[in-house]
Amino acid sequence: MVATTARISPSLEDYLEGVLIVKEKKGIVRVKDLAKLLNVRASSVVEALQKLKERKLIVQQHYGYVELTPEGTNVAKTLYERHNTLTRFFHEVLGIDEKTSEEDACKIEHYLSRETFERIVKFIKFIETCPLDPPEWLSSFHYFVKHRKRPPKSRAKHPR
Repeated sequence: MVATTARISPSLEDYLEGVLIVKEKKGIVRVKDLAKLLNVRASSVVEALQKLKERKLIVQQHYGYVELTPEGTNVAKTLYERHNTLTRFFHEVLGIDEKTSEEDACKIEHYLSRETFERIVKFIKFIETCPLDPPEWLSSFHYFVKHRKRPPKSRAKHPR
């Protein structure tokens, strides 16, 4: 979880991230937009927004638009970056389809330790700066996943 003044639950993190996403897409954030994005009832959104207000992560006038506070913006951006990084890792590195990558990132983004997440970030940076483009071993891995065997020209030992 992301460190805030008062820790928030994974569910509230999803709502906070949702506010950021809707704001970026539509310019304004309404309860019905969050309900649609998160596939929940409007009453659930209202309840979650109240908790985020109490933690001073959002501001909202009665029945008005939702705005992130500066702290709320920082937390939401951190969550969104974490989500996108994991989605990219699953899709681009592991070769998992986009929909599954997105769903899995959403599920684990709240529970992954800082150490593990930072190692994933370093791994992605390593791949991106590898002198071979794409790295031969990564292409071989994708071939292995697709064909259930190593590529014909692979120099690696075959699994037992």
